Amino acid sequence: MKPLPYRDFNTWLREQFGERVQKITVDAGLTCPNRDGRAGRGGCIYCNARGSGTGGHARGLSITRQIRNSRHVIARRYKARKFLVYFQSFSNTYAPLDTLRGMYDEALAAVDGIVGLSVGTRPDCVDEPVLELLQAYAEHAMIWVEYGLQSIHDETLRRIHRGHDAACFRRAVDATRGRGIRICAHVILGLPGETRGHMMETARAVAEMGIDGIKLHLLYVVRGTALDRLYREGAFQCLSQSEYVDRVCEFLEYLPKEMVIQRLTGDPHPEELAAPLWALERTTLTRIRESLAESGRFQGKRFPS
Repeated sequence: MKPLPYRDFNTWLREQFGERVQKITVDAGLTCPNRDGRAGRGGCIYCNARGSGTGGHARGLSITRQIRNSRHVIARRYKARKFLVYFQSFSNTYAPLDTLRGMYDEALAAVDGIVGLSVGTRPDCVDEPVLELLQAYAEHAMIWVEYGLQSIHDETLRRIHRGHDAACFRRAVDATRGRGIRICAHVILGLPGETRGHMMETARAVAEMGIDGIKLHLLYVVRGTALDRLYREGAFQCLSQSEYVDRVCEFLEYLPKEMVIQRLTGDPHPEELAAPLWALERTTLTRIRESLAESGRFQGKRFPS
C-alpha cells in the first residue's frame, strides 16, 4: 500500500507498539469552566449540553463498564488487542486531583491491553499538580493531553465564546512540554469570521510550537446551540465539502512532517446535526487523500526545513 502523504495516527501507533492500537472513548461526566460560569456562561457557541461525549455517564455506566462494552465491539471489528482510553467529553482535567487520579487509575486497569490515556481538556484547565499527575502516568504508559485551541486568533476565540486566549494555550503547551506527555492540539476550520488566511496563520503558529499531534475538525452546526441560531438567522455559513477539503490539504502543508495527524474530519451525531448535511457523508477523508495525491500536496511541503 502506498504511504499516505501525511503522518497518520494509526500508522504511528503501529510503529510504537508493533500492532494495531484502537482508541476507546469514555465519558467521565465532567464539565468545563466555560459552562459552569468560571470562564464563561453557556459554553462555546458550537457546543451543546452533551458536548462531544457519548453520554455514557448520563446512562449510569462506569468508566470500566464503558471500556469493557467498547472493547468487545472494537476488538471484534478491528482485531485490536491494545487500546488507548480517550477521555473525550468536556474538560477531563477539570476536577479535584483525587477525582482525576481515580478516573485515570480505573481506566488503565479496566481491561487487559490498555497501553495509555488520551485526555481531552482545555488549556485553562491544567496546573502544576495536574501535570505532575499525568507525568507520573507517562513513566509507564502512553499519555496524550489534547488541548482545544480551535484558532490562534483572539478575536475568533472571543467570537466563539471560548473563554481563554491564544496565550493561555501557549502557556499550557510550554508547561506540558518536557514531561514525557505527548501534546495534541485541536483546531476547527470554518469558524465564524475566519478566512482561509486566518486558518493558515493558525497552521503556521501551531507548526512552530513543538506540538506532537493535531486534530482538525469541521465546524458543523449542532441543533439548539448559539451557532444554530446564527445559522438560522443567516449570520453564519458553513464551508462546502470542497472548501473544507482544500483548506485541510493546505493546512497540512504548513505542519512539520513529524507531527502526528490524529484526525482530519469530524463525526457529528446525526440526530443533532443541523448543517452541513455533507458532514454525515463518509467520503470526506477519501476526498482529502485524493486531493493531496492529485495536487502533489503533502504534510510539511511548506514547512521550513
